[in-house]
Amino acid sequence: MKIVQIKANTLTFLIPPRGYLYRMKTQSYDPRYPGMDDLIKKAKSRIPKFAFEYLDGGCNEDVNLYKNTSEIREVELIPNYLAKQQPVNMKTELFGHVYDAPFGISPVGLQGLIWPGSPEILAKSAFENNIPFILSTVSTSTIERISEITEGRAWYQLYHPAENSLRDKIIQRAEAAHCPVLVILSDVPTFGYRPRDIRNGLAMPPRMTLRNILQIMGRPHWAINTLIQGQPSFQILKPYMPKGLNMQKLGAFMDATFNGKLDEEKIKPIRDMWKGKLVIKGIAGEQDTEAAIRLGLDGIIVSNHGGRQLDAGESAIHSLQRIVPKYKDKITIMMDSGIRTGPDIARTIASGAQFTFMGRTFMYGVAAMGKNGGDHTIAILKKQLTQVMAQVGCNTPAELERYLVQREAK
Repeated sequence: MKIVQIKANTLTFLIPPRGYLYRMKTQSYDPRYPGMDDLIKKAKSRIPKFAFEYLDGGCNEDVNLYKNTSEIREVELIPNYLAKQQPVNMKTELFGHVYDAPFGISPVGLQGLIWPGSPEILAKSAFENNIPFILSTVSTSTIERISEITEGRAWYQLYHPAENSLRDKIIQRAEAAHCPVLVILSDVPTFGYRPRDIRNGLAMPPRMTLRNILQIMGRPHWAINTLIQGQPSFQILKPYMPKGLNMQKLGAFMDATFNGKLDEEKIKPIRDMWKGKLVIKGIAGEQDTEAAIRLGLDGIIVSNHGGRQLDAGESAIHSLQRIVPKYKDKITIMMDSGIRTGPDIARTIASGAQFTFMGRTFMYGVAAMGKNGGDHTIAILKKQLTQVMAQVGCNTPAELERYLVQREAK
């Protein structure tokens, strides 16, 4: 980096070239929190217990939540130390756009409950760092606001409504906002059974308990920011909600609005309507993958909703390992669920995913560090992934499969 020196009396000022401060800003890194465990610990200390448990927990006994990450970490890479190596280049093309890294930000519901303004914080970080951000139907910002922040580059995830008229209105908004990719969600035919959320009053209808109020009083930074940002709510759905809903009626509204199970017949009109790239998220088996190909979808995200829906299911990485050999040449295959770190990204791509997404990882970052959390988390992941790739001798993410340790099935 070229530095210009300007002397004034006895002081010397070092002036970086134009653009350097912008790059430093978008690659901000705080050495006090070098790993995900540090961010999780800090997040837990900054937000109320009910918000942390909503973010951190799975369903039932959390079996699949823990399997997701632990089974990713059973994947091993073998280094090639003596081969000539070029500099690591993480740029990855996906649906005609070249991203700066092979990972993006997954959709997360009620993001503003976890940290006020978090969808806007993460959308801005994703845009400035040139990675994809996916907005959930049940997040706490609007399609239009996130599109403004990302200059029309954010993806949108659709919870399929029971009424086709509402589906069409929401899709038209996503189209008007220039979302390049529509993600339809397949793995919520029922709402997951989550004991922590039930105990904390975060089921439908939600309720505020004395215990929750005391937890909020113990987290003044979160409370003040929530007062500034306003009470978190389903901003995308607000235009379609009856006015004056109390908590009991809100629960009934959500149940009635999203009681429809996604199936092939419901996907066909969406494919006809949506002219951009169409992806289905929540795929866990060959049968659904074949249906996605048959319906003309552009990609699948192998996922089990972060272990929040089916505790008796298999881990996302095991689903990926079954799907990739049969379908990798027929459809774009991505994955989320259980990916927490740069080495996890490397393991997942080595297992055949063309791209990866993370939800909790980024929310831990924002809950821990507020407006700087998105940039810091991206910086960690890039540093970690670059180190893994350089260590094994890999130049690009697409080459990671060459370094996968192949073991015979037991």
